[in-house]
Amino acid sequence: MKRVSSHVSLASEAEINLDLSRLIIDKPRFGLERKRSFDEQSWSELSHRQNDGFDSVLQSPAFPSGGFDSPFSMGTHFGGPHPLVNEAWEALRKSVVYFRGQPVGTIAAVDHASEEVLNYDQVFVRDFVPSALAFLMNNETDIVKNFLLKTLHLQSSEKMVDRFKLGAGAMPASFKVDRNKNRNTETLVADFGESAIGRVAPVDSGFWWIILLRAYTKYTGDVSLSESPDCQKCMRLILNLCLSEGFDTFPTLLCTDGCSMIDRRMGIYGYPIEIQALFYMALRCALQMLKPEGEGKEFIEKIGQRLHALTYHMRNYFWLDFHNLNNIYRYKTEEYSHTAVNKFNVIPDSIPDWVFDFMPCRGGYFLGNVSPAMMDFRWFALGNCIAIVSSLATPEQSVAIMDLIEERWDELVGEMPLKICYPAIENHEWRIITGCDPKNTRWSYHNGGSWPVLLWLLTAACIKTGRPQMAKRAIELAESRLLKDGWPEYYDGKLGRFVGKQARKFQTWSIAGYLVARMMLEDPSTLMMISMEEDRPVKPTMRRSASWNA
Repeated sequence: MKRVSSHVSLASEAEINLDLSRLIIDKPRFGLERKRSFDEQSWSELSHRQNDGFDSVLQSPAFPSGGFDSPFSMGTHFGGPHPLVNEAWEALRKSVVYFRGQPVGTIAAVDHASEEVLNYDQVFVRDFVPSALAFLMNNETDIVKNFLLKTLHLQSSEKMVDRFKLGAGAMPASFKVDRNKNRNTETLVADFGESAIGRVAPVDSGFWWIILLRAYTKYTGDVSLSESPDCQKCMRLILNLCLSEGFDTFPTLLCTDGCSMIDRRMGIYGYPIEIQALFYMALRCALQMLKPEGEGKEFIEKIGQRLHALTYHMRNYFWLDFHNLNNIYRYKTEEYSHTAVNKFNVIPDSIPDWVFDFMPCRGGYFLGNVSPAMMDFRWFALGNCIAIVSSLATPEQSVAIMDLIEERWDELVGEMPLKICYPAIENHEWRIITGCDPKNTRWSYHNGGSWPVLLWLLTAACIKTGRPQMAKRAIELAESRLLKDGWPEYYDGKLGRFVGKQARKFQTWSIAGYLVARMMLEDPSTLMMISMEEDRPVKPTMRRSASWNA
């Protein structure tokens, strides 16, 4: 594939209207070189039923059953098989965890050189997602189904942290297999945050579980799992935690630091973009899978109402581009009543200097956090990529995010995709915000480090926005170093040049993230497992007033 500018004009109608049925059967090389949303064409043309989340495309040859001989494992789109692909599959299989003879997940890392195991020998819910997608794309569905069922059953475990009981819907951050050799027994032991650094329960685990359940259902076409009473109850319990009414005046989800992929103190307390984007996507996935009978009907109505408000809030108050930045720069403060423009009373002097140089004239992104008198102007990769994939971002906003990434390639991608956030916090600000965290020093770990696992999300966003050349460039950057460096967890430095100072080697989600990115670019129709369509705005359920007939 030749590299072209992402600012080229749209292709002619004849070039765009590809014969998708032939594309699926013949699997030609992916040659999209256009700025057109993947969903704009592929989703609508591959879907045959407008109101069903699980359409007949599930049984199409777009999803192969060829194992290692599939195009996915051969890497044909890049001009031939890459030696890294086979190495990645071999490393991924070494990470598989078995429970009573059945595969149930993958451990976080297989780093034999590290003396400290900590919790890297456990199966993390968020970490397993790219592994699960890789196995699904390779037609290995059992491990994904087993994982979904085991974590579902762990949800019902007693969840106590220092004598305080967590909500019934909380999903574990991770689990491990406890083997008693004397009794010859195996038991699954879950961690709901009671053993985590900082003792923070994961908010994102439940969202990732719902997203993965939908991906499994869309791939296999087997709705029996998602429609089972246990899965329906599991979704309702997760949603009940998030949709409960309280004192909050915002439709976003209030969270503490350390509740997501950034699982240490990094100043994301409040309404972090990662959680809001995952929350939005999980709500939409659940809306497709919940059965409209009994309690399900009530939750469907609640989801519709919440999505309507959440979409408006995120697209208006979290969105930043040059025009909005200039408006915030000129904000008046201490405004009162519903006519206020500066609704969160943000002081313009709080805008950090780096934002003015970072923001291009064309481009934009979702802010890291918005709450009273505070806007976190940092750019966070996962939240913005999920916003594109889930269609939280409008088509115009999706294009603007990709424009920003392309314009600020050195800062956000550098020599190893992808910066978890930008920029790093340092000096006195680092001391106050991180609590002098020695692992989160500037341009390291969660504080501006580069994480190879994010490659699959960047690739998904590139495909959906019709910019495969950007994904190909990022994948080739990763291929030049990952195997040589031993599949590290993260990289350090402004450009991601150095293997992270405390990074584990053979980090499973670094391996799986690469495989998913490469396979997705090989066959972009696989994006449908996680992508959400754009053309059906969610409206709240309208109830007739009691006075209607009065």
